[in-house]
Amino acid sequence: MNNSSVQEKSIRNRAILMVLSASLCFATGGLFMKLIPWNALAINGVRNLIASAVIGIYILMTHHKLKFNPTVLIGAVSMAGVTTCYAIANKLTTAGNTIILQYTAPVWIMVMVYLFFGKKPSRTGIISLLIVFAGILCFFFEGLSTGRWLGDLIALLSGIFYAGVFMLNSFEKGDALSSVFFGQLLCGIFLSPLVLKETVFSMPVLIAVFFLGAVQVGLAYIFFTTGTKYIDPLTASIINALEPILNPVLVAIFYGEKLGVLSLAGAAIVLCGIMYYNIKEALENREKTA
Repeated sequence: MNNSSVQEKSIRNRAILMVLSASLCFATGGLFMKLIPWNALAINGVRNLIASAVIGIYILMTHHKLKFNPTVLIGAVSMAGVTTCYAIANKLTTAGNTIILQYTAPVWIMVMVYLFFGKKPSRTGIISLLIVFAGILCFFFEGLSTGRWLGDLIALLSGIFYAGVFMLNSFEKGDALSSVFFGQLLCGIFLSPLVLKETVFSMPVLIAVFFLGAVQVGLAYIFFTTGTKYIDPLTASIINALEPILNPVLVAIFYGEKLGVLSLAGAAIVLCGIMYYNIKEALENREKTA
């Protein structure tokens, strides 16, 4: 193996570690969202304001040149959309439902790759898509009986926005860090004033809000945008599989919230659909390069 190959492998491994670290930070979101007794939009506004400050400091330290163009703006809207929908959904449905439905992002990535780059989904991708949608139906059938269908629908929308976030580095004029910064700043400016309507400002609540902004969003997206520069969107979304597993586990342990039977079945089906796609694609790629 030559030095170039060794260097490429080292860069890829660091990128994978970055995305994995981002997943660990992201996974704490469901628990802290449940513990903070504020309106979802107020939480999202303040956490994004804090996150934009953290990322702004990082941009200054690394001398990263901010970009602003239509591609970056679309990315910023995706960023604002995913954090806002995630926050609202967490208050309307279970944390497990929210994160699993958001984790349908790889399916939407396939759709976006087809729409923007003309790359048709493979047979494996289509089968995976059908499996995932079968799982989604389980969530909505349970949501109709529990009254959580609106939260599930918003969580699914966050998955579509999340796919856009994974695609930030895929466009020639795109810049993931710029999109994330402007998206967070946008949410912070427009939504954080809603905190003035809140009445609970105890120290545990303030610490939880600060953690959400500085770590669960700010630090997480620094890891995320750095890692996704060097690995493709689908690989990044696969590594991010830790989040939908760890997120509801933390909420169940520390908050006592559990998934219903149909939601558990839906979660298993969605995860199986995504993993089926990933394994089949990996095996097919190995055969092509063998």
